[in-house]
Amino acid sequence: MDKSTHFFGTSVFGQLISLIDSNIISKSANKHNSDRYVKKFKTKDHFISMLFCSFAKCTSLREVSGAMLGLAGKTKHFQLNHIPKKSTLSDANKRRDADVFGDIYNKLLKQYGHFISDSRIKDVINKQIEIIDSSTISLFKDILKCVGRNPQNGKKKGGIKLHTVINVDETVPKMVWFSSAATHDHMLLDKLKLNSNTIYVFDKGYNDYKAFKKFTEAGTGFVTRIKDNAVYDTISDQMIEDCIHSGVEKDKIIEIQVKENNDSKPLKLRKVQFYDRVLKRRFEFLTNLFEMRADLIAAIYKLRWQIELLFKQLKQNFPLKYFLGDNENAIKIQIYCALIANLLMTVIQKRLKRKWAFSNLVSFCKIHLFNYIHLIRFLENPDRDWQKSYDELMQPTLF
Repeated sequence: MDKSTHFFGTSVFGQLISLIDSNIISKSANKHNSDRYVKKFKTKDHFISMLFCSFAKCTSLREVSGAMLGLAGKTKHFQLNHIPKKSTLSDANKRRDADVFGDIYNKLLKQYGHFISDSRIKDVINKQIEIIDSSTISLFKDILKCVGRNPQNGKKKGGIKLHTVINVDETVPKMVWFSSAATHDHMLLDKLKLNSNTIYVFDKGYNDYKAFKKFTEAGTGFVTRIKDNAVYDTISDQMIEDCIHSGVEKDKIIEIQVKENNDSKPLKLRKVQFYDRVLKRRFEFLTNLFEMRADLIAAIYKLRWQIELLFKQLKQNFPLKYFLGDNENAIKIQIYCALIANLLMTVIQKRLKRKWAFSNLVSFCKIHLFNYIHLIRFLENPDRDWQKSYDELMQPTLF
């Protein structure tokens, strides 16, 4: 067969690394002084090594170090200057501040945010919808405080909670915050920037009347589910228009009491009861969006499922079950690198005209990580070389 039409002078891993501007890494390293007193294993080497761990789905320090040592002499095209030993990588994960990796992620998101976003929903609502949720990752050691009872053997595992905020028109987190698994979800609400052009969507685990009062005073909209044991007074029943036939059963203006400094102040909110004919379930939503159609409020809350799909995508495609360190900093670094790998794969997926499932795309890159093929060209037409060879074989020959 002739030379492959997909052959390229840089490996797949090198092409993925090329999506990251070197200035982003150097600026983040200077900002956090992460290369101070470091002679060889700089931030860039550390970052590329941990990205390799995410793409190759490595589960141990030995696996990362051993695999990269086998690439000696082939690291120039993906800008790795120092191949780490097991102890070097372990020390770096423990000592180098994880915030530098978070800063790299935020800069990459700023660079590619416009490319991966879909503004169709924002055009309809005329506001930015942001979804809030958290996911708990169990740890093999009691590193961070976890919830639940102590086991009989006395060996209680820890857990880290990943709090995230995503724009509804993007498939990657715009804000990430870590805490112990025992930290209540509603603590994240204090970290949000409130403005009149945003609607936040979250589940009833975030119910906090004080936060709802701040949202309302700032003109920031929110949609959530009301708790089953919520105490409120009904002020009025809104008329349900005849044209709304998508499941809205009740639409009420209610009043709740917000306790502040040993005093209670009333806060008016809206409660919408909705019946989902597909799930055959009844939902009650709580919001401060008084002018919006009731069925649209239910539709906005339904968008919250996107963040559940994000957590599922991260946990299924990147190594977040086995961690390379037994300390909080190392765990945060690995999660940040998984988020960056997820972002880069999302960029690749958006560039393709041919539709690829995200999990298939990640698996393909893992298999061909150090093969010298043009990634985009191959993914657009993976059968090209095979079809060319087959056509040549089937051509009649003249004797």
